[in-house]
Amino acid sequence: MEVTSLTGLDLSKTVWKKSSLSGGSGGNCVEIAGNLPGAIAIRDSKNPTGPALTFTSAEWCTFLNSVKSGYFD
Repeated sequence: MEVTSLTGLDLSKTVWKKSSLSGGSGGNCVEIAGNLPGAIAIRDSKNPTGPALTFTSAEWCTFLNSVKSGYFD
């Protein structure tokens, strides 16, 4: 399913997973939700009721490929 607009995306039934690199010390913690059809959501695990960043699957793939290629180094 290709998502073209994330406006009004319902995150109420989102399943969040904490990054394995976050550790248990309460530092910089990131959670990601991949169970949304055609979309990815990211939030700060220390603020679960706060805002989440949302991306289409295509946007997320572009970001990951850029990270892997060293674009942001």
